[in-house]
Amino acid sequence: MGRSAKLSGTHASRMAGFSMVELAVSLCVVLLMSAIAIPTLLQSFRSYQLNDSAARLSDILKFTRFEAVRRNTQITLQFQPFGNDWNVWADTIVNAAHDPTEKQFLITGWITLLRAAGLPAPAAITAALGGAPVTLSGDPGSFAFDARGAVRTAINGGIAPVYIFYLGGPTNDPNNRGFGYRAVVLLPSGSTQVWSAPAAGPWHRVS
Repeated sequence: MGRSAKLSGTHASRMAGFSMVELAVSLCVVLLMSAIAIPTLLQSFRSYQLNDSAARLSDILKFTRFEAVRRNTQITLQFQPFGNDWNVWADTIVNAAHDPTEKQFLITGWITLLRAAGLPAPAAITAALGGAPVTLSGDPGSFAFDARGAVRTAINGGIAPVYIFYLGGPTNDPNNRGFGYRAVVLLPSGSTQVWSAPAAGPWHRVS
């Protein structure tokens, strides 16, 4: 009886925990799976952030256009650096300054407005639009929507060409190159398109 109880206790003790070898193997498996999964998760998260920023930039362009048509007047869209970030807003008061009541989109985090230099060549965009777009991102500026919703170079200015905004991580940081880029294209009519490209190109339209 005593021996049976002793064996039973020993067996239970062995079943209750892991040996050092088992623990080491388990940790190795966890570390290996993490090494495989983390880059994939980061890639997915960065892609989501790029898509979200492109959608929000497109939305504020559409909002500014809608306000110009609704108010039957011309309204400017401003894009200005804000520290290390970019502030894009519908300048409904038309004073070239962001006011608390005006709709804005702050481009922040690792995503910024990029110049065309160093990005995949926009050959596909140019071919689809029938002409080379004018890059507005990378430098502060503004343009206007008129009462019909068309894009003008400024208040009472001429009809604008095709404008394009590039979004992505800083091109001088090699850690950002693998996540690709987005381009928000604004047509003279006021409609928008969103394009996407991997780090090496080419561009393709997504919406």
